[in-house]
Amino acid sequence: MLELNRLIGALALGALSLSAQAVEWQALPSKAPEPANNPSTPAKVELGKMLYHEVRISSNGVLSCNSCHNVMGGGDDNRAGSIGVKNQVGGRSAPTVWNAAFSSVQFWDGRAPSLEAQAKGPVTNPGEMGMKSWDDVVARLKAMPEYTKAFALAFGSEDSVTADNAAKAIAAYERTLITPNSAYDKFAKGDKSALNEQQVRGMETFAELGCVGCHSGPAFNGPQLPEGTGFYQKFPAIENGVFEAKYGFMADLGRYEATKDQADKHLFKVPTLRNIALTAPYFHNGKVTTLEEAVRVMGKLQLNKDLTESQAADIASFLNSLTGEFPKIEMPRLPAYANKAFPTE
Repeated sequence: MLELNRLIGALALGALSLSAQAVEWQALPSKAPEPANNPSTPAKVELGKMLYHEVRISSNGVLSCNSCHNVMGGGDDNRAGSIGVKNQVGGRSAPTVWNAAFSSVQFWDGRAPSLEAQAKGPVTNPGEMGMKSWDDVVARLKAMPEYTKAFALAFGSEDSVTADNAAKAIAAYERTLITPNSAYDKFAKGDKSALNEQQVRGMETFAELGCVGCHSGPAFNGPQLPEGTGFYQKFPAIENGVFEAKYGFMADLGRYEATKDQADKHLFKVPTLRNIALTAPYFHNGKVTTLEEAVRVMGKLQLNKDLTESQAADIASFLNSLTGEFPKIEMPRLPAYANKAFPTE
């Protein structure tokens, strides 16, 4: 009986629907793309790692990039809104930093055309890390001799402690934060035993319902576009009073907040689905607490389909197969601010 069950399971795993077979299922590359003006080097990545975890580039000396985008977890903070200086709570849920290098723009509204541009934003945002200016950040870094040495090693000059170089280093580090070799990746590369029967059903349903219309490509965030281009979709695409009353999605005007263009109202960058099982709560406002409910919401508001419990469970099971292998993360030893007290605001 056990062998018969194994045979039946194997046949089920190999019997993808025609619509699912028609999709180009792509594995995640083992290396992220990088711009010509910021080639990666070990010294630059190491400096970026230090800066990513550096709390002293926040006004209160408490917050770092890692505070909201925790690389010891799913790359976010599992909050509906991140906590900034003076306990301010942000209006959007922090996106994951894992595999962010495969997005052509950054932030929910796409206002940053690159990882380098994104790295500069939170540091001087009064509701996030709260520094008055990047000049103040640079002054703090220069007060620590080991940072001057690390910048010189990464950029080749003793006078290289600049805002632009700090952002380049952080971006170079973030481009190492990729999670290949998920069960799905192994399946896409030909190992048909990598997904279980429910995950294969979920994969089929994901294709048949049209989820791949937006969540395609190796990062499940749409087509691979040139940096700065952005791939956006309106959310909600279909108004629904019940979900709106419950979750309040339309309170946020999306990309319009960055462009003030009426055509951009309620447009959001299509987020990656990689490691989505680890990044609850969901959506830009973090109002949905479970993955299966997020699947049902997307089915109704984007595709106008009422998903059954089994369809939602199958898709959620498939999405769990997108959790990849995380590289070993070791916290960096940060430079000392020696012989005097560290200034905070």
